[in-house]
Amino acid sequence: MSPAIIIRNLDYFFGQGQLRKQVLYNINLEINTGEIIIMTGPSGSGKTTLLTLIGGLRSAQSGSLQVLGQELVDATARQLTQARRHHGYIFQAHNLHSSLTALQNVKMGLELHQNISTSQMQVRSAEMLKEVGLEEQVNYYPDELSGGQKQRVAIARALVSHPQLVLADEPTAALDSKSGRDVVNLMQNLAREQGCTILLVTHDNRILDIADRIVDMEDGRLIDNPAALSPAAYI
Repeated sequence: MSPAIIIRNLDYFFGQGQLRKQVLYNINLEINTGEIIIMTGPSGSGKTTLLTLIGGLRSAQSGSLQVLGQELVDATARQLTQARRHHGYIFQAHNLHSSLTALQNVKMGLELHQNISTSQMQVRSAEMLKEVGLEEQVNYYPDELSGGQKQRVAIARALVSHPQLVLADEPTAALDSKSGRDVVNLMQNLAREQGCTILLVTHDNRILDIADRIVDMEDGRLIDNPAALSPAAYI
């Protein structure tokens, strides 16, 4: 089985001309299909930038970035949209639409998939909310939900399309210890049931044990040999 992600000699720059600034340096990494990888490192080290490149939220400029067999360096906007159909993205601040119910927010995770009818979207979204323990809150708006419940809605939205790859940016940052653990366990269990790969960015040392491997980043570079690191090295 080929790796889900293959990164070779990847650099990334923000800005143009004299304002051009390099933020990622010679990134090399492989992530196998079905692996759970945690990426750690100080704020500003480039973790979220790398995650957004892998997620097709911006286009990489040099080197090679193959995600699920598709090259994303210099990809067009249309190609990036196509790539995102296979991803589930969980944002740090959950990014729910306040004017939409939990069900409607989850349904948004299916709107790129033109082969699914509206009624099927409704059914799958309700089933996914049941999976994350929010069967009674399907018609609640985000302001009516706790922090942990909002993040569960975000997880449901990310997983409702049965993505091949789940990308999570600090999913426990705004949660207390118990809620954070519950959310990560839920994401781990559901993703493994669906057979997908997880790449999770975090500062939360309490959840490192869910990882198959841990990747360290500092100043835009992967440190030492991240492929060799395991959670046991952090305990």
